[in-house]
Amino acid sequence: MTEGHSRRANGEVDVPDADAAEREAEVAEAPATAEDLAAALRQAREQAEQHWQQFLRTAADLENYKKQAIRAREDAVERTRRAMLTVVLSVVDNIERALEYAGQNDAATAIVEGIRMTHRQTLDLLANMGVRPFPATGKPFDARYHEAVEVVPPTAEHPSGTVVAEVQHGYLIGDEVLRPARVRVARDG
Repeated sequence: MTEGHSRRANGEVDVPDADAAEREAEVAEAPATAEDLAAALRQAREQAEQHWQQFLRTAADLENYKKQAIRAREDAVERTRRAMLTVVLSVVDNIERALEYAGQNDAATAIVEGIRMTHRQTLDLLANMGVRPFPATGKPFDARYHEAVEVVPPTAEHPSGTVVAEVQHGYLIGDEVLRPARVRVARDG
């Protein structure tokens, strides 16, 4: 008889089934295949977690970029606004000078009134934009709000460290200084 064959009691030769042999081989390999599948599943889960974390980081980076772009735009608008307002303030200064000198001549009363109206209108426009003058005369000198352009001797009315007069008004935009007041300050020699 050939190897792998056996004889039955009735004399027939028993030939092993080829499919049965393959099934037995698969059963023998099954534990290794299950381990391989479990390892592949773990690897796929790890890779999926890495991709998820990368996605979350990328989404966070995108949100941060959006916020940064908004801040940059707002900062640019604010810088432009401040530059424009500084120009307007120089016009206000010139109108104030004209008012100061025009008041000395009665013949120009109509012109002076026109300048006064223009001055009031300009200040109203500035106020609508959040810009307002702040008082300096008689206040203690504060470098955050005042720029000293002249030092004068102190008096009983204006002790040392006090603003004696404004040479140019200071302005606030909101609670921040847009332009400091240019002032004369009483100071001991």
